[in-house]
Amino acid sequence: MLEVSNIALPLDAGLPEGGPAVRAALARVLGLDVLDIQGFNLLKRSVDARKKHDVHFVCTYAVQVDHAVQERVLERGVKPPVNVKLHVPYAGYRAPEPERALPERPVVVGFGPAGLFCAWVLAQAGINPIVLERGRDVDARTADVEAFSKGGPLDANSNVQFGEGGAGTFSDGKLTSGIKNPRCADVLHAFVDFGAPAEILWQAKPHIGTDRLAGTVRAMRERIIELGGEVRFNTRLDGLDLVDGRVRAVLCTDVRSGDSEVIPASDVVLACGHSARDTFAMLKDAGFAMERKSFAAGVRIEHLQRDINRAQYGSAATHPALGAADYKLAVHLPAGRGVYTFCMCPGGEVVCAASEDGGVCVNGMSRFARDGRNANAAVLVGIDPEDLPGDDVLAGVELQRQMEQAAYAAAGGTYAAPAQTVGDYLANRPSSGPARGKHAVQPTYARGVVWCDLRRVLPGFIGDALADALPLLDRRLKGFANPAAVLTGVEARSSSPVRIVRDRTTCMADAPDGTAGCGLYPCGEGAGYAGGIMSAAVDGIRVAECLIGRYQR
Repeated sequence: MLEVSNIALPLDAGLPEGGPAVRAALARVLGLDVLDIQGFNLLKRSVDARKKHDVHFVCTYAVQVDHAVQERVLERGVKPPVNVKLHVPYAGYRAPEPERALPERPVVVGFGPAGLFCAWVLAQAGINPIVLERGRDVDARTADVEAFSKGGPLDANSNVQFGEGGAGTFSDGKLTSGIKNPRCADVLHAFVDFGAPAEILWQAKPHIGTDRLAGTVRAMRERIIELGGEVRFNTRLDGLDLVDGRVRAVLCTDVRSGDSEVIPASDVVLACGHSARDTFAMLKDAGFAMERKSFAAGVRIEHLQRDINRAQYGSAATHPALGAADYKLAVHLPAGRGVYTFCMCPGGEVVCAASEDGGVCVNGMSRFARDGRNANAAVLVGIDPEDLPGDDVLAGVELQRQMEQAAYAAAGGTYAAPAQTVGDYLANRPSSGPARGKHAVQPTYARGVVWCDLRRVLPGFIGDALADALPLLDRRLKGFANPAAVLTGVEARSSSPVRIVRDRTTCMADAPDGTAGCGLYPCGEGAGYAGGIMSAAVDGIRVAECLIGRYQR
């Protein structure tokens, strides 16, 4: 089978009836008759919209031809920019197996992407992990999130941040990542095996959508249990028992009954997520090596999705083969600070992401169809450790908390969110309501917004950086700084502000042999080693393999 890449195809080829056009294009670039093409499968497809008058797809296909034709094509090659090579089908993931018994069942703390994939690998290896998750299962958690969005009380243990699937469950389900790791293919194929749409295997920017992700997470949990794993919901990690510098047990609490339990464990994977602030404090008090790391905070920006489509695709914006357009923008301000968009949610909504009483936090979410009226994205200002006062390793956590409490106060001591139009923000005047006109945006934040001056909510350096960056971002995407666009605050949970250090004396050794010091394995986004669903899932696989490696001869 041949793998043919970098094929430019018209948008009509992406329609259900576009198969003959694809076959003809493949025959043309390979120098074959269409009858030589026995079959073809789409491997990757992206949109090239650099020239608005020529928006088209760029594709990679696996093409089935007979052996003689295959050898002839490989020998003579193809005309650039098209490339051709032998196609190597995905072989599947096989977990390594320990060669000697573990002293106790490993404990995985947290059931977001990192903990989920770590437990999945451990279960496949026959190690029977115990998973502790302070939140509820994905179905009960969804009910809790919906109840809070409709005005109900906040459940500090079951919300957008905590519960089965982690924070990514209530997002766009975006599976893009800057990492280049072969385990990315393992993550995508695993998601599809457990019910995610098969399109994520060929989308250049794959996403599952929050409505599809819940079922996928549930199916993975059921498989882990079938293989001998155990998942304990409503169970919060409260401490680690160390003897002679090694973990010997975890101390946990049932958040419903308040009952405590000690679970013997020599290997503990800490995949607690970026919002487990009490866990960070516990580790600090216990003397584990931690360090400040760069993170970011800011606001959500909402536009009409149709305006984003036109800005990205021009006259092709309404073509049925194109879905809702996305974007990814970044600028460096003259003073050196970076401002960028993050977790862009086409056709999505801004969600209530609080997890602490007295704090307002927002995030973005899209369903698989991405068919909502508005587009939203975080606009984040980079924060370096040097921006934080004092030397407390948790100073970044405190800054996040201060921003969320300021947002809560600006909303009148409620879980409504402070909001302002871009026009008013740039003019440095409070907003009294949404703009009017054809570009007017109605905020989607479910608990409602309180129109205000967001500069009174944001730290000064963040507020000033956003004001400087918005016009520059508008140069990269026309209409981004449209006066009618809406800013909603605050977004403070894009990543963890701390890193739990991996080294040979304190935690997991970041070494090929997988040796560890105390038996604690910091993992995923909360530990400071990932930045989204894909990278967290990959780190979960990697940590599981490292743990298993300790029990290899």
